[in-house]
Amino acid sequence: MDVRGTVWFVAIAIGPAWLLSVPMFITGEGLSWSGAPFALTAMMLMPAVAALVVNKWISPSPKPLRATGLTNPGGIKKWWHYALLAWFGPPIAAMLALAVGYMLGVYHADWTGLSGLAERSAPEIVGQPESQTVPTSLALTQIGQIFLMGWVHAVPALGEELGWRGYLTKALLPLGQPGAFLTTGALWGLWHAPILILGYNYPSVPIVVAFIMMICFCVLVGTLLSWLRLASGSVWPAAIAHGFLNAAAALGGIFSAAGHPVNNVHVGLLGWSGWIVLVLLILVLMLVGKLPVKLPAAPKAGISKGVSRLSRKG
Repeated sequence: MDVRGTVWFVAIAIGPAWLLSVPMFITGEGLSWSGAPFALTAMMLMPAVAALVVNKWISPSPKPLRATGLTNPGGIKKWWHYALLAWFGPPIAAMLALAVGYMLGVYHADWTGLSGLAERSAPEIVGQPESQTVPTSLALTQIGQIFLMGWVHAVPALGEELGWRGYLTKALLPLGQPGAFLTTGALWGLWHAPILILGYNYPSVPIVVAFIMMICFCVLVGTLLSWLRLASGSVWPAAIAHGFLNAAAALGGIFSAAGHPVNNVHVGLLGWSGWIVLVLLILVLMLVGKLPVKLPAAPKAGISKGVSRLSRKG
């Protein structure tokens, strides 16, 4: 395993990202700071910067773009069907997570009345003669936006995926795929530390609990993203899936009942009830023989990188 490259990757991916969050603490405005969107986007790019720096200068690769999965033999023809799965899979998984939460009694849904959506959009529909149908039209609009805006979210998501799945997961494969997925997911979860402290995703629980929940979520969803990365041979399906995961988070608010705001601790893929869906998806991949991914045999390591070990026989 390339320990030097891996250590440098983690340092570059996490250190500058944490520094970018400092103004949100100094201003006292947290995630509501006017520069927060820029800072958060820049944070998402740091894993990509780390991967490219490591592959270019620290542990040089003859083909750094190929090594991180930005390019691959055969191009898009080899992974377009994984891209379709990455497009439609996350919203479907998010809906299944809401259904599980509803059955377990932790998600209060109004599937047809959409009373929660109507409650939040009340200023927009007051006085309109057909106000009873407006929530439905709003819901359809927002659902349509999810299936489109996920592509926009995939751009900054590529910054994360290029690092975590493009570089780190593959770099850690000598640990075995379970070890690589677990380690990558845990580090990815810790990467979120500053914004978790500021109340991102899990503001209603103590910070220690938020850390544990974020790491659990990142390990589970990271396993599925890593499967996409390894099975497709490209980082693009993982980036697309990441973008649509972010976009699909809005589904919980669309179908919630009035008076019951969504709590990420319990609801959706971020919540413990949604983890059931993620675990089942991982188990399905294992049962059908898709996980662990069958990879081509790696060449035997030489004395140093790129140097074959000569046999003493003969």
